[in-house]
Amino acid sequence: MQETDTPFRIDVDAAEQLIFDSMPALPAVRLPLDQAIGRVLRAPVTAERDQPPFDRATMDGIAVSGEALAAGQTRFRIDGIQAAGIPQLQLADRNSCFEVMTGAVMPAGSDTVIPVERITVAEDTAELEAGYQAATGQFVHLQGSDHSGGELLLQPGTTIRGPEMAILTAAGNAEVAVNDWPSIAILSTGDELVDVGEDMRPHQIRSSNDRAIETALHLRGCTRTHRYRLPDDPDELRTSISHQHDNHDILILSGGVSMGKYDYIPRIMEELSVQLVFHKILQRPGLPMWFGTSTAGKPVFALPGNPVSTLVCLIRYVIPALMHSAGQEIRQLNAPLSKDVSFEPDLCWFLPVRLESAPQGLQAVPCPTNTSGDFIGLRDTDGFVELPRGSNHFPAGYCPRFWPW
Repeated sequence: MQETDTPFRIDVDAAEQLIFDSMPALPAVRLPLDQAIGRVLRAPVTAERDQPPFDRATMDGIAVSGEALAAGQTRFRIDGIQAAGIPQLQLADRNSCFEVMTGAVMPAGSDTVIPVERITVAEDTAELEAGYQAATGQFVHLQGSDHSGGELLLQPGTTIRGPEMAILTAAGNAEVAVNDWPSIAILSTGDELVDVGEDMRPHQIRSSNDRAIETALHLRGCTRTHRYRLPDDPDELRTSISHQHDNHDILILSGGVSMGKYDYIPRIMEELSVQLVFHKILQRPGLPMWFGTSTAGKPVFALPGNPVSTLVCLIRYVIPALMHSAGQEIRQLNAPLSKDVSFEPDLCWFLPVRLESAPQGLQAVPCPTNTSGDFIGLRDTDGFVELPRGSNHFPAGYCPRFWPW
């Protein structure tokens, strides 16, 4: 039997595809622009008008006629100032000019800007610097040269960042159709977990996975999250997981999915009629990852509890799944290794790296952690590279897929 034919110990790519196939499409909502930051467009955006909407000056200086320059004229009468934001003025004749500010509409009858550094002004006359050769049309951003009115500017699936927000604003969109982020319950399991601000006994540890998961989600715009900590008690786990399932769209669990006596999650999921899609992926770290869907069609991600495993599985599977559901393009990033690395097990290796500049461009500097519990070892790293199974040696210059934190 092929590894992709069974829900146990499957390959990375098979796990990703099974998750994508199980994810419901996120609904679309219309939101004011200031609430759409970081969301994904669900409808095309077209230009309200030409951009720029008029011939505009790109330098401070004087606006003159190119014909006058071609005729050898070097002195111009200043008839006023064409500032940005005022209606278009009109040259009286070829002998006249207007002082013009960057971003201003070009006065009618003018088509060329002479930079202020290239002129001297005496009373109401501007004179070109001796020997200065101006090209007709210079320092003018022509109307419609960026795009025409009605032209498609942004496609559905585009994430709204700074540049996209500027485009949406210029297109006159007071509201925009975007994805509606799901409500996500983040559940950390384990009697040993204690939150910050609470007293901690020698045998306990701080609960960090839930906050790490939430932070990674928030950084990508997905802010409808709620954190819960659950003990290693089957009855309480069953009750709480069922309750959070009813009140949220997606569950992300951390811990309790391996083979230990207190790893109750797979059994509880079966008792709650959450259908197993797969359990265990041929990778390190994060081999015990569990994924299923409830009878209500809600995805349930059960991530291994070791902190590095949790983060790696979140970045590699959960976040791409959310992007897929939102209709967002998942861009593939690659980064060449800075040095040779070897990995003996026949598993996909998710190797933490730091990106550094090199003469040939950015390169990935390996920063392996001590264990999958060594989340301190992730400091100063930028993400991890995906080294596929089937090979045990990867030379310097090998260019694997890169996943940023």
